[in-house]
Amino acid sequence: MLSRKAILVSAALLAFSTPVSRAGDRLARSFGEGDDHGSVGLAVDAGDDAELEGPRAIYSGDKGEIYLLDQINRRVLKFDPNNPQQQTQALELPDDLAPTDLVVANGDIHVWDGKVVTLAATGREDAPTRGLSITRSTEKPDETTLSAFAQMGSVDPSDEPEGISRGLGSNERNKQFVASRGRGAVVAAFAPLEGDSGVRIAVTPRGGGAPLARLDLQVRSRLGAAELLEIDKSGRYYVFAEEIPTGGEESSFAFVVRFSPSGALEGVYELPLAQNVGLSRRFVTVSPDGDVYFLRNRKGSSDVLGVGFREIRKSKIIDLGVGGGASSFALTDFPSLKRTNAAVRPLTRQQVIQTGMEFANVRWRVSPSAYGRDPDTACSGFNRIRRPGYMHGKVNQEVVGVPYCWGCHGSLANFAAWVQRGRLAGNVCTHNNPRPDVGGVDCSAFVSAAWGLSTHFTTIAIPAIARQLPSGWDLLPGDALNKPGSHVMLFVRFTPDKKAEVLESSTGGCNGKVCRNIYPLGSLLARGYRPVRYRALLADTTAATDAAKLDAATPQGKTKGK
Repeated sequence: MLSRKAILVSAALLAFSTPVSRAGDRLARSFGEGDDHGSVGLAVDAGDDAELEGPRAIYSGDKGEIYLLDQINRRVLKFDPNNPQQQTQALELPDDLAPTDLVVANGDIHVWDGKVVTLAATGREDAPTRGLSITRSTEKPDETTLSAFAQMGSVDPSDEPEGISRGLGSNERNKQFVASRGRGAVVAAFAPLEGDSGVRIAVTPRGGGAPLARLDLQVRSRLGAAELLEIDKSGRYYVFAEEIPTGGEESSFAFVVRFSPSGALEGVYELPLAQNVGLSRRFVTVSPDGDVYFLRNRKGSSDVLGVGFREIRKSKIIDLGVGGGASSFALTDFPSLKRTNAAVRPLTRQQVIQTGMEFANVRWRVSPSAYGRDPDTACSGFNRIRRPGYMHGKVNQEVVGVPYCWGCHGSLANFAAWVQRGRLAGNVCTHNNPRPDVGGVDCSAFVSAAWGLSTHFTTIAIPAIARQLPSGWDLLPGDALNKPGSHVMLFVRFTPDKKAEVLESSTGGCNGKVCRNIYPLGSLLARGYRPVRYRALLADTTAATDAAKLDAATPQGKTKGK
């Protein structure tokens, strides 16, 4: 671990000013930390390797109300963004759910907990607090609901096309199904436009018929993810998109493009992503009337912003300007790391991904000693328990994935031995002194293990053993996306729609364990994540083994804590 002095110096180097709302942006609602109706659950600490955790998702309802997933407090908050004096309503989640994403359509609340779960509100409609119960549990979600979750990466990675490839997927991406407020159910088909810099989106009615519009979207550099978010009541189209430059001197942008009912480009809503904005799953939503809202989690508060509109009339190319450049982190920035050594062995990308998959897929039984006391309130500084969410209520049951444990490190065999010796499993609470009686891995310990390191290199120490890549497009399986002082993810591949599939140990995105996830790449880069390559990784360009084969090769049931 780094010395306290090194952590303080690094924290100073990585401190960023509070984002200032630009002209046209407005603060719709701000929540402080807490569990009353005007607050949300927030978790962040002075220790390194701790990504700020706050509300994971926002979604606009059919009447323009906003739903906010406050997963730390195990509830959904509902409020009117145009009436700040109106009280927020709390909708309490069922005990056995720990969702990471949220979609609202046709009066139904859908959440993502590894799969789609549909909820119905119970209790008096105007009550300050209502319950949520699972409904239609036997029905398979329709294509529009699944497509809505896939917009921001909430999909089962096993549902993605097989094969971990170096490329960016086929130009023929899957069609998107959208239950729009203005035109009903529609289908959006995507085709490349002007090489890598643009896309043409053909929108047609779900039931067939004449095309509704053809939307041409082109950026100055290289286009990342593109998703049709909504068609408002006036018939205008809203597309989420990213510009990810091919060089390291320019910033990435995430934005929403607005098109007229006839398909003409009208302008953009630039999303205020910044390096001190915490990671969230669904950070943008569009109301039925065409208002664009952004979820901004930062230390001490969670804000919902109405994003200002910038008109574009004279150009067909969206140019948001050159940013201040991507931050890089040199070894000279961290003098104490020059003396750090690690015993390493050359390894292939296939070995890295296979090790990571084993951490995500291992099955083990949660013994009473691994589960600990219930309730477990040993969590310094937070109104939350030590135990990772995915283990909640699972004593004497089998679970999948090594638990998240801040400050913990070790191999998969080490974790198996810890469980068998009766050690507690997992610790989502971060502070400056890691608990010595708990087993698991935090984000950087997981990546260190996947890279075959005998030493735990924190996110701050990773620049000492890895080089920053010129562009996010240069990522190969086994590389990483690192945000020093915060979080690191192991890169697996690009999905066909140009998102980044990763393996990570996370309290929020993985509900307290190692898992596979999918994120829009540009939104990660805009938040301060940097593409890095471990220096001891063999310089091969061969892609890792097929994801399905890796799943099959995972030693299921090896770790049985009884």
